[in-house]
Amino acid sequence: MIAIDSSSLIAFLGGDDGADVEAVHEALRLKLAVLPPVVLTEVLSLPGLDARVIDLLLDLPLLEVDSGYWERAGARRRRILEHRLRARLADTLIAQSCIDHGVPLITRDSDFRHFKKHSGLELVG
Repeated sequence: MIAIDSSSLIAFLGGDDGADVEAVHEALRLKLAVLPPVVLTEVLSLPGLDARVIDLLLDLPLLEVDSGYWERAGARRRRILEHRLRARLADTLIAQSCIDHGVPLITRDSDFRHFKKHSGLELVG
């Protein structure tokens, strides 16, 4: 399994280039792609989304939210913020989903580097 972040998924859907877009393509091709629930929400909220894209998104498996998720996410975000680093709420929730399930995250969003350094999140892209 490999999780896909909104930034890379949107780039993939838009036909952009990059290592992360190639990783998204491979994960989809090999049927290894999973979505953190927040990513599904972010991408489904994009105006003008094509019905075929919606079908693709809804066919992808979601990472389940385990018991204690919200508490772990809050504590993780607090630790990152205590270092005076950026930790957006959506990014924190995405990172926590990946950490809970031990799956790497395909992303082009550099803000996740703080979760890699301070939480062990594995990044691709």
